[in-house]
Amino acid sequence: MPTPIAKLNFWGVRGSTPTVDPSTWRYGGNTPCLELTAPDGTHLILDCGTGLRMLGNRWDGAAGNRPTQTHILVSHYHWDHIQGIPFFAPLYAENNEFHFYSFRSKFLGSDSLRQVFEAQMATPYFPVDMSVMSAKRRFKEIDGGETFTIGENKITAHWVNHPQGCLGYRIETPAGTVVYATDNEPGDKKLDESLKKLAAGADIFINDAQFTPEQLQSAKKGWGHSSWREGVNTARQCGAKTLVLFHHDPDSSDRKVDAILRHAREEFDSVFAASEGMVVTLGAPGDPVQAHMPGTRTALRREARFRAKVCGVTEGGKPFEEETEVRDLSIQGALILLKHHPRLQSELEVTMKTSGTNGVQAMSLHGYVVRVEGASDKGPSAVGVVFAD
Repeated sequence: MPTPIAKLNFWGVRGSTPTVDPSTWRYGGNTPCLELTAPDGTHLILDCGTGLRMLGNRWDGAAGNRPTQTHILVSHYHWDHIQGIPFFAPLYAENNEFHFYSFRSKFLGSDSLRQVFEAQMATPYFPVDMSVMSAKRRFKEIDGGETFTIGENKITAHWVNHPQGCLGYRIETPAGTVVYATDNEPGDKKLDESLKKLAAGADIFINDAQFTPEQLQSAKKGWGHSSWREGVNTARQCGAKTLVLFHHDPDSSDRKVDAILRHAREEFDSVFAASEGMVVTLGAPGDPVQAHMPGTRTALRREARFRAKVCGVTEGGKPFEEETEVRDLSIQGALILLKHHPRLQSELEVTMKTSGTNGVQAMSLHGYVVRVEGASDKGPSAVGVVFAD
């Protein structure tokens, strides 16, 4: 029997508002949207931020290979979690069918979910209304504590602490359990327990990490968000296996997210910072959770051959130093062949050497691992690096 595999794609990871600031390029600036493909082929989307547009564009370019029926779990109704809906091309194709799930808002009453989507496309906020969307749309209201099944997958919703309400989702698949708990703030005893119940024993625990612990105790208290430290504490208490830091603040540069990730990894073994393009595979042979970046955002590349010394940290957390060759150099990064298998999102120091009129010259650059292809026991790994300075 083949091993059941689930794949989780990150299309939007930023919180509050999208950003195109160059300093946020590496982790990405689109607001929340994840895509989960379960082992039985069930297709789920988690939230409808601006990352949803990118997902829709990918579907348009994959004719004959895209799902016609999709289930969309919406955590709550703030703009950053719904604003991709009008720009999601598959909603305009009549052969598609979408099932939306979220809660009844006490501010909107019956049929809240449909009202929210219709209102953001109403005059004078959008040039056309929802009637131009020819795909089949079905809306289902659910409540915290409610459990339902989609295919072979068990979905449980729990309330988490966020202004005007928010649902976290626990998705139990034959390959393992994914928990999506964006937009939650610690401090409410009842809802803190709800979060722990949601995350108990999860293989992948995606948790809000918008603020630093210091911000959470001062200026940002009451805004409905969490920190890396709270995520680590919850993961440890609940026995979650891998923590994914999510909903990055729009004012957090890539360097700041790097620092947040570094702090979290000092406290918990398996942590990643959510990044656009990142794919997490659950249930793969040899390792229950694998994360990789199949490609970085496009950049002008040229074949190159530079001798280099690379210093970094392996997947197992051990420092290494290796002489190698840099290939496919671009302004933003490089492809490097390494015998060692560095950790995704870890820092590398790359010292390149080349001959010049004044003899051999060296240039030292700091970069971050955004892609690792191949395994160390099967030959060199092809390591994609984005330079940070």
